Amino acid sequence: MSPSNRWLVLAIVSSALFLIVIDMTVLYTALPTLTHELRATATEKLWIINAYPLVVAGLLPGVGTLGDRLGHKRMFMAGLVVFGLASLGAAFSPTPAWLIAARALLAVGAAMMMPATLSLIRLTFIDEKERAFAIGVWAAVASGGAAFGPVVGGALLEHFWWGSVFLINVPVVIVALLAGATLLPSRPGNSDHPWDLVGSIQVMVGLVGLTYAIKELAKRDPSWLAAGLAFAVGLLAMVVFVRRQLASRSPLIDFSLFANPRFSAGVATAMVASAALIGVELVFSQRLQLVLGLSPLQAGLVILPIPLAAFIAGPVTGLALPRIGAVRVLWSSLLLAGATLAAYLMVYRGETWLWLTALSAMGFGFGAAMTAASSVIMLSAPEERAGMAASIEEVSFELGGALGIAFLGSLMSALYTYALVLPNGIAAQAADSLDEALLIAERLGPTEATELTRLAGAAFDQAFVGVIAAAAALLILVSLVIWRRTATA
Repeated sequence: MSPSNRWLVLAIVSSALFLIVIDMTVLYTALPTLTHELRATATEKLWIINAYPLVVAGLLPGVGTLGDRLGHKRMFMAGLVVFGLASLGAAFSPTPAWLIAARALLAVGAAMMMPATLSLIRLTFIDEKERAFAIGVWAAVASGGAAFGPVVGGALLEHFWWGSVFLINVPVVIVALLAGATLLPSRPGNSDHPWDLVGSIQVMVGLVGLTYAIKELAKRDPSWLAAGLAFAVGLLAMVVFVRRQLASRSPLIDFSLFANPRFSAGVATAMVASAALIGVELVFSQRLQLVLGLSPLQAGLVILPIPLAAFIAGPVTGLALPRIGAVRVLWSSLLLAGATLAAYLMVYRGETWLWLTALSAMGFGFGAAMTAASSVIMLSAPEERAGMAASIEEVSFELGGALGIAFLGSLMSALYTYALVLPNGIAAQAADSLDEALLIAERLGPTEATELTRLAGAAFDQAFVGVIAAAAALLILVSLVIWRRTATA
């Protein structure tokens, strides 16, 4: 393949990946508007958000391995078609149920494309330096793209109706289809490679069950019964799946790969970096809007230094990996993200340029970590298992994000409730969350409202500091563990 065509392949798969990851967060700013327009209930609102990540996480392992059998170009092109049709369905959804179904279909298309994007890069770029740079670009889009979702959603809603956040996908899909048909490498899959349908269903049930349980527990008022049942079903399915894979000659997931310290360190880095990044962005955006009073679009713009730095870090790290070594970048980038997150705590009330610098350095650390993790995971698996390795890497990011929202979000709620001392006569619901406190303050007199808003904001700030400190400690601890394990391997 000519040099120019190689980079066009990278552009095609990166544009598709950008659509996939941005669709995970673009609804954050559009949700209030579409909820009002479609008259969605609280339960329907939850499923509009969760249908996409739940289905993606459940399908990734089976679909990634299916790409090894059928061919990655075929899976990528089919995924584009599904994604484009689902985007049209979502944009013109007449009811919440229709939108939930469209979001689930979007996830099917995304799951078909995601492993194929990384696998096509692995198969297209033969030169080690070029491949490392290409994976760096891929990781930059993966780590930075989701953070652009609220900004894109907010900008579109300034001028168009809520369906525009989905309709914008369609022209990109059409261009990618036309370019991909002629430029993407068409290599036949290994038709002799068996595909385990039963195992695919087992891991899908397991991942969906566990992810749903995590997301349910992250809610302010979780259903313990629903979370418990989902966790039990998910855990049982995963136990059965693991036993089936260990006994299989052609497993969907080759668990022997995890015996390689480099591979397991890459997976751990992907999960922890994703958990910390998404969890920190969640609480940070809440503080910007609820405490500082910024609009969703303004909050998204303030957060921009994180994804911009991650975008820069991806290709820069990719170029440096052959010289520095991917394992060294794994632990050092996590250490950088943790240290700069801790530094942010020292200056977040100070001059704007100081905490923006800290956030930018943190974003660079996350981008470098995800680039190194992607490279280590993909290069630790044989070429004929590229789809399997890609699916493991992407499940690591998905589960990491879910864990970050669940654990850091739950820690935020617990610390806020503990820190808030309510004045006499104020409803106890104000201690549940800052949102509840602000709603209650709207029904109070001016003096009482001002006092409750002040106390709730102070409690939120205390909880915010605790969550950021916990995330920084986690990043630093895991970086040291990875350094120790890989140094002695």
